[in-house]
Amino acid sequence: MTNFVSTWRFAKIAPRKARLVADLIRGKSVDEAFDLLKFSKKRAAVMIVKVLKAAVASADSQQVNVSNLYVAESFCDAGPIIKRMMPKDRGKSYRILKRTSHITVAVSDGADERAEAAAERKRNKRKPRAAKAKAA
Repeated sequence: MTNFVSTWRFAKIAPRKARLVADLIRGKSVDEAFDLLKFSKKRAAVMIVKVLKAAVASADSQQVNVSNLYVAESFCDAGPIIKRMMPKDRGKSYRILKRTSHITVAVSDGADERAEAAAERKRNKRKPRAAKAKAA
């Protein structure tokens, strides 16, 4: 299994907003991720599409079958905060924080690891409350 990672550093979007879209595509196939991002109304979707295309292109340059790729990792970390001041009434000034983020997407071709992770999630699923009451 090989991971192909692409990163956009210092993206001009708050990480809280970008994480919503990054969480949306994690674990999906690349084709399904592109479809989800294409129809998303979020501004971060355009940025994540660019990062995902770069990761797929790096996998394609290594002669990997692109149709078998899936999004192994997709996350967004906080970058540096640009601080600005806004003048307000009676000589006051308020601080404006322009947040940036580092967007990272990793694609992988390991289908067996993907199936193993799905089985692990299924095993670790919580039991419903009614089942716990009956067992006790």
